Order: sequence, then C-alpha cells, then structure tokens
Amino acid sequence: MPELPEVEVVRAGLEPAVTGARVLAVQVHDERALTRHDGPAEDFAHRLTGRTIAAAVRRGKFMWFPLDPDGDRPEALVAHLGMSGQILLGRDRPAARHRRIVLDVQPPGTDRDGVREAPVQLEFVDQRTFGSMAIDRMLPTVDGAAAGHAGQIDTTDPRADWRRRIPFQVSHIARDPLDPAFDDDRFTAAARKRSSGIKRVLLDQGVISGIGNIYADESLWAARLHFDRPADRLPRATLHLLLDEVRAVLRRALEDGGTSFDAQYVNVNGQSGYFSQRLAVYGQQGEPCPRCGTAIVREAFMNRSSHRCPVCQPAPRQRRR
Repeated sequence: MPELPEVEVVRAGLEPAVTGARVLAVQVHDERALTRHDGPAEDFAHRLTGRTIAAAVRRGKFMWFPLDPDGDRPEALVAHLGMSGQILLGRDRPAARHRRIVLDVQPPGTDRDGVREAPVQLEFVDQRTFGSMAIDRMLPTVDGAAAGHAGQIDTTDPRADWRRRIPFQVSHIARDPLDPAFDDDRFTAAARKRSSGIKRVLLDQGVISGIGNIYADESLWAARLHFDRPADRLPRATLHLLLDEVRAVLRRALEDGGTSFDAQYVNVNGQSGYFSQRLAVYGQQGEPCPRCGTAIVREAFMNRSSHRCPVCQPAPRQRRR
C-alpha cells in the first residue's frame, strides 16, 4: 500500500496542474472506484464538472482537492490510493490499463508564448480496486490549524477558508509526523497509554498517520527497537527519538521518490521511486544488517510481516504475570 512518501510524491506532481484548474469533464469507467462517494456515478460527475480546484492537499495517506463552494457547502474531491491506486497526468496519452475515473481539467495558466494551457487528463488507475474517489463535505479542523500539507501554498492565509477544513472522511485520521501541527508530546502521551507493541501504535492511523509496514520497519530499525516492545513501557525520550527516526526515514524516501517494488506504485508521470535501494531491513531477510552484519529476519506480524535485526533489535522480555 502506498504510504506517506508515495502519496506526497503524487500530490506534489499533481499540484501545479490542478491548483486553480477547472474540471471540464468527468468519465467514470468503473463505479467500484466510487465506494466512498455518497451517490451514483452520475451524481459524482454532475457535482464535479465545472468546479474549480483550489489546491492539492494531503494528510497521511489521504489526498483531497478543495473545490470552489457549491452554494454554502464546502466540499472537496477526496482520493485514496488503496493498495494499488495511481493518478496519472498527461495529454493525449494512451488509455491506461485498469483506468477507473478520468478527469479532464483546464489549468489556469498560459505557456511561455502567452497561449492558454491545453487541458490535461487525470487518470485514476487501480488494479485491485481498493482505492477510491469521492466528493465529500468539509469540516473545520479541531485545532484550527491547516488541515494538511498543501505544498507551496500559504496555508496560514486567512482568506482561504478551505485551509482549515478537512473532509469528513479524513477527519478521524491523525496528523502525520511531517505536519507542522503534529504534536510530539500528544503522540508520546497516547503511545504510553497503550500496552500493545510499538509497531501497532505506529500503524494506528488514529494516533499517527502516513506510516505503513515499510516505514515502520525502517524506523524501528533506526531507533533499535523491536516491533513488539510494549509502548507503555518506553520512556518518553525513546519515543521522541523514534519520532526523529520516523521523520528522517520519511524524508529520505521523499527525496528518492518513494518506494517501488513493482509497477503498482508510480508517480504522476508513470515513473517508479527508488527508495527500495536504500532499505535497511524491509524485504531484506537473509541480508546482513547494515549496522552490525547480522542476518535480517522476517517474522509474522498482524497477518503480514515484520523485518528486524536480531542483534540491534532484540526481542523484549515477557512480562511477569
């Protein structure tokens, strides 16, 4: 599943094309891509056509595109990539396999000759059909801060109400660790109330968003923590160190364009990320630990796998009953 770096790479790629763009036409090729939308395909297309997109915003693994108001209802186009979703951007490109929704949008600018930019197509492509798009109502953020990351746009500008509004479908998602409004102390307090293993806490999108299996394993290795260390027994200083490592791993992944193991994750131009070449433990079972040389192991975890170094990340002692 795409995690924060992969979704942010897609958001950043869409940003210059969609900010201020007008939706000219909407084609729904597969209604399974509208499972989160409250209404049929005709409603989705009707409510989106003719609207102007204010920006491309992200929180955790969710993206949304605030729309110009329809009456007094603040709304946004919400996109979730699911397990294999992609959003491809281009002009006159061959139809992608597994295309589910296509948007024709008119960018607001002109080219270097002063000619109006030609319309571009956004293709929502999803092989496994777990991703979705929806038009959703927007709610004020609880803390009054900007709802998510919006690239180069000034999210503190009081003239744009959408900056401090979040789609209802995303409102239960915690802020991600790269969000300026993320509260480290709140995270550590929430983690220390949980007796579950620290990796379960990192994967809980209600506590901290954007982290999946790949970056949890990489961050835990960097912090020398076993995935099953009980969160409530970790000192605050250790949890703050873990947050530092999480941010470092996410930023390195962003620099590399995300992690691609196959063609299912690509950016808006169809290109793969290459952070997989820098992975220390995830998918590296049998390979030497970059720190101590011990063979990396793979272990069962929550119907998936965890990867760790047995020496750098020793298993916790079992609690006495």
